[in-house]
Amino acid sequence: MTKVAVIFHSGYGHTVKQAEAVAKGANGTLVAIDAEGNITDAQWEALNVADAIVFGSPTYMGTVSWQFKKFADASSKPWFTQQWKDKVFGGFTNSATMNGDKHSTLHYFFTLAMQHSGIWVGTGLMPSNTKAARRDDVNYVGSSAGAMMQTPSDASADEVNIGDLETARLYGERIAKIASEFKSK
Repeated sequence: MTKVAVIFHSGYGHTVKQAEAVAKGANGTLVAIDAEGNITDAQWEALNVADAIVFGSPTYMGTVSWQFKKFADASSKPWFTQQWKDKVFGGFTNSATMNGDKHSTLHYFFTLAMQHSGIWVGTGLMPSNTKAARRDDVNYVGSSAGAMMQTPSDASADEVNIGDLETARLYGERIAKIASEFKSK
């Protein structure tokens, strides 16, 4: 069985909804970074034994939250021994505005995955970009690099967009499928 770990930080509860959708699609394990930027030894082990690791963070001021950055800096320990080499990686993010510089966050994840000698997986989803497109369509935000979600700044975590959650779920499915294919080779 393919093991997918979804490591994420959520500041206000919106990004946890996205993490849950990715994990649902991937049949993966959620690994939450706490408010102080830490994870437990058992959570580190879940990452170490995973076939795929999916990074998630809200986009704050054009990049990941400081809590996610603290985790990323601490990942230098498995980096030094190349413990995560050849794992499949992906990433997702949420911000209040449609653009919100979310690509900066995905590029941060991509760079982190490459430093760990990983294999990056994009969404594989076409954007919903026709005149007939509706905001709750799959991949309406239009990202190929990773799953993006947009939630208005005054919306509760229960008001995240259903199309963005479906995008995250489909992305999780794709990551699990590709990780399974790599594992079987």
